[in-house]
Amino acid sequence: MHAGIHHRRNLTSKEREELLTALKSRFENNPKRHKGLAWEKVRARLEAHPDKLRALHEMERSGGEPDVTGHDKKTGECVFVDCSAETPKGRVSLCYDRPGLESRKEHKPQTSAMDMAAAMGIELLTEEEYFELQTLEVFDTKTSNWLATPAAIRERGGALYGERRYGRVFIGHNGAQSYYAVRGFRGMLKV
Repeated sequence: MHAGIHHRRNLTSKEREELLTALKSRFENNPKRHKGLAWEKVRARLEAHPDKLRALHEMERSGGEPDVTGHDKKTGECVFVDCSAETPKGRVSLCYDRPGLESRKEHKPQTSAMDMAAAMGIELLTEEEYFELQTLEVFDTKTSNWLATPAAIRERGGALYGERRYGRVFIGHNGAQSYYAVRGFRGMLKV
């Protein structure tokens, strides 16, 4: 079952505080994901960009467990990525994109990974970003995630996904209309 997207723009003060508490706790419990970065800097970015809290709330609510995995020293941007051990539970059984979904004659899922990510205000990880994430710790040993797919592959009907099996990271492909109970997507948000 999919976590419905809340289209409300602003979080209640209770939701905001619960989210910030969860993000701070995860940040402090996983220092290897963001070496040398202090929570005060992250919190300052979040307070300067309150419009990004709704997207982080959607990432959290759908099981993504977002955490900071990067920091751009020039712009000050913090990169949040879903860091749940397996694909977020609230984002599975999705075709890759709207054309993939529309090409299905029957057994259509509710939506697509690209549509859900857009509604949440986040982006799918690229192949390179997925490999980078997998250097931080072990992810997706039982699940897989759709990845942002280059146009040359998508134009031929395919889409990429990533997973970890046998101690290494694999990138595979399926038709964009495919969907599986163990395939979802990880998102990224720059704040």
